[in-house]
This record gives sequence, C-alpha cells and structure tokens, in this order.
Amino acid sequence: MDVDTRLLRYFRAVAEEGNLTRAAARLYVSQPALTKQIRQLEERLGARLFVRSKSGMALTGPGQALAAAVPGVLGSWVEAERAVRAAEAERTRVLRIGFLASAANEKTQDVIAAFRASRPGWRVEMRQASWGAPIEGMVSGEVEAAFMRLPFPSREDFALLPLLTEPRCVAMAANHPLAQSASLRFEDLLDEPFVAAPGATGAFRDHWIAAEARGGRPVRIGAVTEHPDDWLSAIANGDGIALAPASAARYYARPDIAYREVEGIAPSTVVLAWPNTARPTPALADFIAAAREAAD
Repeated sequence: MDVDTRLLRYFRAVAEEGNLTRAAARLYVSQPALTKQIRQLEERLGARLFVRSKSGMALTGPGQALAAAVPGVLGSWVEAERAVRAAEAERTRVLRIGFLASAANEKTQDVIAAFRASRPGWRVEMRQASWGAPIEGMVSGEVEAAFMRLPFPSREDFALLPLLTEPRCVAMAANHPLAQSASLRFEDLLDEPFVAAPGATGAFRDHWIAAEARGGRPVRIGAVTEHPDDWLSAIANGDGIALAPASAARYYARPDIAYREVEGIAPSTVVLAWPNTARPTPALADFIAAAREAAD
C-alpha cells in the first residue's frame, strides 16, 4: 500500500495541534480539505486514527502508533529528497528560490549577484508563491528557500535570516475619499472593507488586516486574492483597501491606486527562510551567505 507523504505531514500536524482549525492554519489548507485528507489516510490504513470531539482531536491507539513512526519516516524521506535535489542542482547548476510579491525589494538582485559571483555558471530560478499557500514550495521541496514576510504559521519549522524591515502603508483606489489625506491613522480604516489573503493563511492573513490593532473589532472583507495582479485590480475597482509594505508604492505603482502612510501598525520584516529539518545544500549555504552580506 502506497501512502503520499503529504498525508503523513497532515496527520502529524493534526496530532501535534490536537485541533483541526489550528492544524489547517499551520498547513495553509482549508479545514474541510484537511478533514478529507485525514479520512483518506484512515481508509488507506484501515484504522481510525483520531477520536473527534468538541474539545479537539485525540489520538486512538493506532493513531499513537502512527504518530511514533511518522517522524522517522518523514525524516528519512526528507534526507532522500534533499540528496536527490542537491545532485540535480549540481547537475543543472540551478538553485530554486521562492518569493512573495516583491521578494526582498532591491536587495534581491544584490543577493543573486553575490551568489553568482561565488558560483560562476550557476543560475537562480525564482518561483513566485501565492498568498494562499506561501510556504507550500518549501514544504514540497520545489524550492530550497524563500523570501518571506513575517509572520507566517509554522515558522518554527524554518530557519530565518532577517533581511530588512520597512513600514506598512495602506493602498486604496485613487478616487477613495481617504486618498485626500497624505497620512492616516489605522483607526480611520476600521470600518473600511479590506482586500485580504485567503482565510486559511492564519497569522499571515491576520498581519495584513492588522488584526492586532483592531481591539477585537472584526474586519470587513471586500475581496480575497492570492496574487499581486488580482490584489491590485480589487483595490483599483473599489472592492476594498489593503495594507502593504511601503515598497509597494514603488513596485506596484498605478495611476488608479493611491498609497498612503498609516500610523498605529507594526512594520513588515522580510526574511530568507529555509526548512530547519536538514542541513542546507552547498549551493543553498552559499546563497544564505550572500543574503547575510546584503542584510541590514
């Protein structure tokens, strides 16, 4: 019987969290999708793995047996996958790095240039992640590391190298009444609809609606988007406003969108993240060293 390692990762998250909602947020999947995957695993194994109740998810006897075995299974697979990808990277001389939106801003090219100087003939292939699943590429092994913005769920599973910190601003349609002001307070935005990331993204989504600054007041969601182009269109069309890094005014300048300073919210930090479950490959180690040189 074959079992997808993804099912085992999903099982491990539910077993460790003891709660479907928290596990779904950690995995960047919806709760119904996670429930379906757990049921699929139970069907394949022919055993009930959890006892479900209002208080959470408790492991059964078979579930406890699987929980004890899963770390070793996944650890062995990670090592095997790492060896294969390292060999393929050496063969092709390509390092795959994930990123969100503007990556590490202007530092991105500095890091890549420093890496290529240390490894002549190598190329960095950048792969954009969606806001709905920002760490999926690192979890699957599609990329070896990624330029990320804090916070994001499961960040304890990754090594982090801070690269830069910048203020957050607010983006809105150019004809929005609030665009008349050069600077705003976050309290001015509390009643506005927001363009947000998908709900399954937990702490990442909460950061970009400034949940911590709302004093418990719920957010109004005007639109949900996963990619910059859709995000820009929703804002320009008046579906909602959105918080953004200050650099968005440079990277995503449009005549139909206004960017304004906003007081009362924490800044945004960009990091280079990579899985802490295994030692970085030689190529990734050189990329990390190049990023460290470019860090603030």
